[in-house]
Amino acid sequence: MSLRVEGVSISATARVTGHSRNTIARWLERAAISAARFNHRMVRGYDILELQADELCTFIGTKSKALWLFTTIEVCSRLWVSSVLGRRSYRNTRAVINDALLRGRVVGFPLIATDGFEYYFGAIVRFLGAACVYGQVLKTRRNNRVIRVDRRVKIGTASRLQDALWASEDSDTLNTSFVERLNLTIRQASAYLRRRSPCHARGEAQLRAHIELVQCYYNFLRPHRALRFGSETRTPTMQAGLVSTRLAWSDVFSVDGSTIVVVAVVVDVSVTRWRPESEVAALPTRCSPSARKKAA
Repeated sequence: MSLRVEGVSISATARVTGHSRNTIARWLERAAISAARFNHRMVRGYDILELQADELCTFIGTKSKALWLFTTIEVCSRLWVSSVLGRRSYRNTRAVINDALLRGRVVGFPLIATDGFEYYFGAIVRFLGAACVYGQVLKTRRNNRVIRVDRRVKIGTASRLQDALWASEDSDTLNTSFVERLNLTIRQASAYLRRRSPCHARGEAQLRAHIELVQCYYNFLRPHRALRFGSETRTPTMQAGLVSTRLAWSDVFSVDGSTIVVVAVVVDVSVTRWRPESEVAALPTRCSPSARKKAA
């Protein structure tokens, strides 16, 4: 299992382990079902302080059909929040933003950053309205090199953007660096998504199942080097307060997710939370992760 989520193809996994390729494929199919259920059950209730969204392109079959993988990351915890696989359309853009907001709790006026894809603005306006700070990062490339970066605030004011950046633990300016790094991690973890790879998935369902495995491994099992605190290196779900320890595949396949949810401390603060009817309400929320950016 670990080989498949570290970029090793099924054929290479069969050679290394000595098992049949078909046997490994059946195991992976069952594991993906369990991982999808675990992701759906456990990745929820996190604080949304800074959100970034992006998309990457891949192929299935004989490169006859291009698919786009939409991803979102909660920057403070490095949590891979949601993903949608399909066409690069408004429907899928709306779906990935909606899923990220439904699973989490919007704290204050969150900072949201995306690239210049036109449908992000409409989706964010629909779900959050003016209850956020939203900006786009537009990159101009020449000969595969970035020669200019433009940053545009689409929702909110310049002063509110500065306040959001000052409150951010990681960002000093409007950027999409963290979700782009997540996309690179996803490509490295999946043989199906690597560039110039002969290992493209045969079908959309097969690719979607493998993405569920990779997401589960990234969030729950894989220590994140940016989340090192002393001798402890946390996983994104540990930093988000969803679990109390690093999990193993046996936890995903055999342990009820409700038994490993960590109880968080509740403080009396006012926050805004997204509602399906676009309402804004004052709710208590958990403490945000410990700040690493010191005041000047």
